[in-house]
Amino acid sequence: MKARYHSLTISIKRKADHYFLTFKAIGKLSIEDYQMITPIITSTIRAEQQPKLDILLDITQFNGWTMHAALNDFITSIKYCDEFKRVAVFGRHTWQRVLTQVGNWLFTADIRYFDNRSGAINWIKKQ
Repeated sequence: MKARYHSLTISIKRKADHYFLTFKAIGKLSIEDYQMITPIITSTIRAEQQPKLDILLDITQFNGWTMHAALNDFITSIKYCDEFKRVAVFGRHTWQRVLTQVGNWLFTADIRYFDNRSGAINWIKKQ
C-alpha cells in the first residue's frame, strides 16, 4: 500500500516592508499543520507597522483540509485579510478555481487563480 502523507511548506522573502510568502500544500491538511505555520505568519505580519504581503499558494497537490483545519484557515484569512495585497493561487482543479473566486469576493486582497506557476509569479511581481 502506498503511504499517504501531507505537508505544508512556507517560504518568506522580504524587501524592506514588502513580503513575498510562498505556500505549497500537499495532501489533506490538518489542524496541526496550521498550528505550526500560524505563528510564523503572525510574526511576519507583526514585524512591520503596515506590512505588504503578496502570497503565492501552490495547491497543485492539495487534496483539502480536515474540518477543523478549514475553519482555522478561514479564521486566519479573515483576521489578516487587510494585510494581504495580492494572492496568486496556482492549482489544477475546477474546485480550486471556484474557491479562489469565492475568496476574491470575500476578502479585500486581489486574489487570482492560475493554472501555471510562471503566470502566477509574473502577476505577483507586477506592482
